[in-house]
Amino acid sequence: MKEIVPAPPAIVRNDYESIRELFAKNVVPSYGRFEIVLSHGAGSYLFDVTGKRYLDLGSGIAVCSLGHASPAITEALVEQSKKLIHVSNLYFTEPQGRLAAEIVKRIGAGKCFFANSGAEANEGLFKLARKFGHAEGRFEILTATNSFHGRTLAGIAATGQDKVKKGFEPMMPGFRHIPYNDLAAARAAISPATVAIMIEGVQGEGGVTPATPEYLLGLRALCDEKKLLLLMDGVQCGHYRTGRFQSFQRILEGVPGGEKFLPDGLSMAKSLGGGFPIGAFWVRSPYQDLLGPGTHATTFGGTPLACAVALKIFSVIESERLEEQARKLGDWMKKELERLVQTYPTVVKNARGLGFMLGLELAENIPAFAASDKSAALQFVNRLHEAGVMTIPAGTHVIRLLPALNLKPQEAAEGIAAIEALVKLLA
Repeated sequence: MKEIVPAPPAIVRNDYESIRELFAKNVVPSYGRFEIVLSHGAGSYLFDVTGKRYLDLGSGIAVCSLGHASPAITEALVEQSKKLIHVSNLYFTEPQGRLAAEIVKRIGAGKCFFANSGAEANEGLFKLARKFGHAEGRFEILTATNSFHGRTLAGIAATGQDKVKKGFEPMMPGFRHIPYNDLAAARAAISPATVAIMIEGVQGEGGVTPATPEYLLGLRALCDEKKLLLLMDGVQCGHYRTGRFQSFQRILEGVPGGEKFLPDGLSMAKSLGGGFPIGAFWVRSPYQDLLGPGTHATTFGGTPLACAVALKIFSVIESERLEEQARKLGDWMKKELERLVQTYPTVVKNARGLGFMLGLELAENIPAFAASDKSAALQFVNRLHEAGVMTIPAGTHVIRLLPALNLKPQEAAEGIAAIEALVKLLA
């Protein structure tokens, strides 16, 4: 006898439609949203208003470092909110000082400024560079093609992707783009106005492309030679996502000279707060006091509440050895994706990345996607949604896997199995 699946209760259907209607009437339509209305989460799983469960391998675009509804984060929020939620930066608070010390300990001698997002952190680095070169009239920052540095006016000018710039011209002056992982191009692009070079250790929005060790070491030497600042955007690739605190530390492991490498400034956000908004930038010791009183500020940056959460996340990462988890399990997932590339070359053409920042590049002209005007990446992600797995598209042909740092081995295996089933179907 044919089994009839009952229709979802009317209240669930109404929840979905009513929430969609609220957005249609009241929310600026600046996002292309998936047809999913989420209600709650637990660990590496999310649930929509119909009760469907999804394995979340995107973690809010590399944000939810301890997964969803983390008891540790809840505890930190509750305990700190009983003491102090916000005071202005006209005063000292212990959580901000302790958090800065934890970051400095993991990178190197320098100082930190706290903001609320990655875009704000990058704005601070832009101002640092302008301040550094002001007396000599130098202001130009070289950034990489396919880079992403935020959605502010300076952020989109810095970003090496035309799609984020359309409709917002003229661009803020002071940024030029150079090919990524091309040291000769960087040297050739330097002008009398150039003051800094800024790159991501692993390009995220640009398709999960890591910098080579030679490129990082070469840029450091070039910037020293030309008296330029070397700035790094660690917003997405930082905070243990690659298996080390910052991506350059993983990329340069065991490389001669790599142990001495440091950028002059580095931005961070996303996983730093595990879902609670916080951004920061670190400045190397020779330049740590360039932004003196009155030169840079924020109302909400570095609140006791945000810093208490970030401190708790550091504590959990250390106690549960999540750095090692991201490295070992991420390496296993990458090998599994590489196996799919070998087995199904007509569907997937490349797998790359480090730790829990992985990219799966789709082949061109997949027949099953030909009838739609949506990109192959979007269609692939939507098919995975149907299978109960969430991933993040990057460009038109790359799928990003950016799971929580405490992803379990069985959850990783579940995600790989769903991806393989879809790839096999498309093949």
